[in-house]
Amino acid sequence: MAQLHDLRLRLLVQQESERIVDTLPDGLDLSVIQARCLCWLALLAEAHEDSANDAVAEGDTDQAMAWFADSMRLRDVIQVVSSIEIPIPGACEDDDSDDGISADSEGPLAA
Repeated sequence: MAQLHDLRLRLLVQQESERIVDTLPDGLDLSVIQARCLCWLALLAEAHEDSANDAVAEGDTDQAMAWFADSMRLRDVIQVVSSIEIPIPGACEDDDSDDGISADSEGPLAA
């Protein structure tokens, strides 16, 4: 079941990145968006963990478990988003160097 959830999440993120690329200007750098998303997701996961610790201190174990579960889901999302390979801008253009190797021969790099 976890594999299905992971695949659904990957598909959703891929579809959204394609939608962003199709609707925004050419100067958009998806690697910057990915990095910003990862920063915000990490901060959100940390806030959920802090809330879980506060709930434990208050003796509210049900709320603590809910906050902790949310933080674990966020960590899963962080893993998926960080594993998405985003091509470096300009890497798909042909290189005019004399060695005949194009820039896209190496493929996308993971962020």
